[in-house]
Amino acid sequence: MSDTTWQGMQFGLFSVSDITRDPVTGYTPSEAERIRDIVTIAKHAEEAGLDVFALGEHHNPPFFSSSPTTTLAYIAAQTERLIVSTATTLITTNDPVKIAEDYAMLQHLAGGRVDLIMGRGNTGPVYPWFGKDIRQGLPLAIENYQLLHRLWREDVVDWEGSFRTALHGFTSTPRPLDDVPPFVWHGSIRTPEIAEQAAYYGDGFFANNIFWPKEHYQRLINLYRQRYAHYGHGTPEQAIVGLGGQAFMAKNSQDAVNQFRPYFDSAPVYGNGPTMEDFTEMTPLTVGSPQQVIDRYAAMRDTFGDYQRQLFLMDHAGLPLKIVLEQIDFLGQDVVPVLRKELQVNRAAEVPDAPTHAARVAAKYGDAEPRQPRPNANRGDNVTGGSPYQDAPDRQPVQPGAFGAAADRARR
Repeated sequence: MSDTTWQGMQFGLFSVSDITRDPVTGYTPSEAERIRDIVTIAKHAEEAGLDVFALGEHHNPPFFSSSPTTTLAYIAAQTERLIVSTATTLITTNDPVKIAEDYAMLQHLAGGRVDLIMGRGNTGPVYPWFGKDIRQGLPLAIENYQLLHRLWREDVVDWEGSFRTALHGFTSTPRPLDDVPPFVWHGSIRTPEIAEQAAYYGDGFFANNIFWPKEHYQRLINLYRQRYAHYGHGTPEQAIVGLGGQAFMAKNSQDAVNQFRPYFDSAPVYGNGPTMEDFTEMTPLTVGSPQQVIDRYAAMRDTFGDYQRQLFLMDHAGLPLKIVLEQIDFLGQDVVPVLRKELQVNRAAEVPDAPTHAARVAAKYGDAEPRQPRPNANRGDNVTGGSPYQDAPDRQPVQPGAFGAAADRARR
């Protein structure tokens, strides 16, 4: 298994892992069937020439993906170049120590083909299930990520915060592969503070982009780009942006409309709401021919600027596996090859390629051999034998609420 340095953009799929009744046949798959199907979908994405497969995290029915690292490790073992990611890793209700351990382990097993989208999730009841208070959701996201960021970059961490027990001389194991942590995107539907957080750390920002009009996400992305530059990571155009999207295709556009309508009308997310025609006009959902999807998504650059990752939601609303695989074929054969070319045209030289482990290792070490931490419990700290603060980042801790001013400006 190896990490490939992609040129330009990455294209792929993201799944929310819903188990939904097929409104046409009346059939509801079992959990076991849906889990097997998601592996088939991910493997087919690689076969179709896509770059990324991302899986969400949920802890309640009708979703199955309570342990995305387990599923993604299984997928990584059966693929060769596919980047496995999360569509959301819950930074609020997961312990950052466990996130650090789980995703570093996955990174090793996948040969570096791993990244994460951090988010707060959209299921309120999950907070008390894990002993958290939803009213503290934003401070939790800020503090927990601050700790996670340090755990992946400092061999020995001393920590004291508001939401978990203190750490003294703690080392998260395994250390990140090549001493380069997994790349992190911060995902948000509506929260300016998360865009600010992504900018502060120089991480990526992923806009869900499937529910609301483009102007809403444009404001968030513009805030992120401006603050990315403010914190000295580069120009606004060099910020790392990802977008979600939705499409349903047939060779004939009217066939696509007729085939998808019952699934749209019954979908848990938007069923019994706007008509499909209204929803496709207001959001990036595109139901029609492959060319219509190409036209719609090639135009995303006009709204959001050059960006690095485009993910599509395909396996939802009860669509049977056969149809989902057909949709992936449309993407791989008809849509993505054209978008790759069109979105490279007039792409400024300063716009970075999509992040990969291989590229980030090369940027850190050049031609030198990457550092491979080894435990050393007999002298100094318990990994390197040196000072526990030798690799500490030259930044002051981020306090909950530190992003309030920028967030207030974004809301106005």
